[in-house]
Amino acid sequence: MSIVTTSTVNSTPMINKRVVVDWMGIAPFLIFALLFLILPTVYLVAGAFLTPDGSFTLKNIADLFTPTIMSAYLISIKISVASALGGAIIGFYLAWALVLGGLPTWIRHAFLTFSGVASNFAGVPLAFSFIATLGRQGLVTILLAHFGFNLYGTGFNLLSFFGLTITYMYFQIPLMVLIITPALDGMKKEWREAASILGATNGQYWRMVALPILWPSLLGTTLLLFANSFGAIATAIALTGSSLNIVPIVLYAQIRGDVLHNANLGYALALGMIVITGISNVIYILMRMRAERWQK
Repeated sequence: MSIVTTSTVNSTPMINKRVVVDWMGIAPFLIFALLFLILPTVYLVAGAFLTPDGSFTLKNIADLFTPTIMSAYLISIKISVASALGGAIIGFYLAWALVLGGLPTWIRHAFLTFSGVASNFAGVPLAFSFIATLGRQGLVTILLAHFGFNLYGTGFNLLSFFGLTITYMYFQIPLMVLIITPALDGMKKEWREAASILGATNGQYWRMVALPILWPSLLGTTLLLFANSFGAIATAIALTGSSLNIVPIVLYAQIRGDVLHNANLGYALALGMIVITGISNVIYILMRMRAERWQK
């Protein structure tokens, strides 16, 4: 009688299949980000310090401080600040009405759905919509003229700083609603109850409790709105053409259509935009992290 002994050796596989599957799942996004975000950004940054023949230079960076380009940056910053503040204020009150105003649930769901669509409605369709509505031959302009009110007689001009600002606010307001609504949802009822027990009025509760807690979210979201409008180009070109000297239009002219175009100066303009929007996004992330700590 022979005894056969078998021994099993537990060995862990050299390759974790779950990790491989996970990486395969995110690989398309990583490849997409590499091809259309990371590599173009590196290319722009490198091009900002090169001449057309490939030599190193700082002239493109120095040219950013010429009066024309500095004026373009100043106008872009003003439009971005105005649309961000307008979008933040109006969007906050709309979100407050949806979350804390006692409106029916179906209104909240419908408005949030609309906000998701409107926050991504930009570019040429948005510009055409405003021209068809508030242009010199727009629907609202003609209706107001029918009742004896000349909208453009008051000095209003859609193809101007104010016109572009209110156009940007069309997608800034719903974006603010979408971002600030979770922060308002995170406000705990216990905080209001504790304030009431201590004798605080509704105004004191908002001034001393709610707004200090919401302040990081409000500031961070406003900075995100600023970055969102600062880089918008399709809406501005379709609405104003070249009549408004903002950075994205100057950038487009340098790279594409200007007779005296300088692609490397365009790269430097893009680098300046990346720096400004990057700073805004970093501060937004820091403010969001602080707000999340308060609401845990």
